[in-house]
Amino acid sequence: MRVLVVEDFEVLARTIGTGLRREGMAVDVVLDGDAALEQLASTRYDVVVLDRDLPGVSGDEVCRQVIAGDTPARILMLTAASTVRQRVEGLGLGADDYLPKPFDFDELVARVRALGRRVAVAVPPVLVSGDVTLDASRRLATRAGQRLDLSPKEFAVLECLLAAGGRVVSAEQLLETVWDAEADPFTTAVKTTIKRLRSKLGDPPLIDTVREGGYRIGGA
Repeated sequence: MRVLVVEDFEVLARTIGTGLRREGMAVDVVLDGDAALEQLASTRYDVVVLDRDLPGVSGDEVCRQVIAGDTPARILMLTAASTVRQRVEGLGLGADDYLPKPFDFDELVARVRALGRRVAVAVPPVLVSGDVTLDASRRLATRAGQRLDLSPKEFAVLECLLAAGGRVVSAEQLLETVWDAEADPFTTAVKTTIKRLRSKLGDPPLIDTVREGGYRIGGA
């Protein structure tokens, strides 16, 4: 899942970004509405965590432009405003969800995940291929009933491959979905992560490499 965090309080913005990355998400962080619109024009996001009270281009205007555009991104609006009327106003702009500050980080993660599941084609909450099962909500992956000890990136790559249902997923798609704007496009991170994931999945091999194509889940 790729997330854009738009928050002008830099410490909070970086803290949210770091926390969501630890949950296995690819996260870009910007500090104002202008930068948010630039990112949204060039990158596909699943969820936008959007502060309503931004300097310059307001969070309300960013929300309006997202809704008016063709992006599939869902919007979780953050604000210090806490009255029911103000929350209704935020949702009336087209935001999908609303979270007043201060908030519990676990609740933020749960809401981001819930919105991410609503993007584009619905993905089943539990993904299965052969004897491999992945439960995204519980952050649990197993093979033959045995829990797999996966890093956040390994978990996210496996989730992408399973969600593709046997279709080929290119290294570029994995890099865009699992990593973020800070990732070097020439990095070997995808290949290295796939190698570690294959080792942890064990035998028989589950991930096939498609020459000049990418990777897919085989028929284990």
